[in-house]
Amino acid sequence: MRKLTAMLLAAAAVTLSGCGYNDIQRNDEATKAAWSEVINQYQRRADLIPNLVNTVKGFAQQEQEVLTRVTEARARATGIQMTPEMLNDPAALQKFQAAQGEVTSALARLLVVVERYPELKSDKNFLELQAQLEGTENRITVARNRYIKAVNDYNVLVREFPVNLTAMAFGYKVKPNFTVENEQAIQRAPAVDFSKPAPAAK
Repeated sequence: MRKLTAMLLAAAAVTLSGCGYNDIQRNDEATKAAWSEVINQYQRRADLIPNLVNTVKGFAQQEQEVLTRVTEARARATGIQMTPEMLNDPAALQKFQAAQGEVTSALARLLVVVERYPELKSDKNFLELQAQLEGTENRITVARNRYIKAVNDYNVLVREFPVNLTAMAFGYKVKPNFTVENEQAIQRAPAVDFSKPAPAAK
């Protein structure tokens, strides 16, 4: 009886392996791991924002509207908790992406405002925060690209025959991915050319 059970288990393992079940599991876990890195980098950016806002405020209190927009965009973005399970919901992913896009736009406007304040541009603390922000934006781009590739690999796999039959049998569906009207624009880190002379402050 034990020998028969062992044979049935071995046959089942071979069948699942041959039909792509293990590959589906492997690719699914790869997408989750890639997503975790995306979240880590967005959180890293969110953690930088309060110090950046406070530093700018010290030199440019009159720019309250811009500072408020950055703070509010950060609050909306960090208020969305995207679990790996929610990645299968296109609407949830789109909402998350839109919120992060607002942060990117708000930070870009803030860095443009900085051009009007030469003292702020030369402040050591600000320069360090600006460098960290730029590095984080680059890390976000890398993490997003890795996630996009992981999802593409997974989606191709679950569409292929005969793996698609296994995917249907176990409820594995195509995952939504990042979609933007201009992918290159959103991936470009907000930056200001500090080598150019700043206009006089009003």
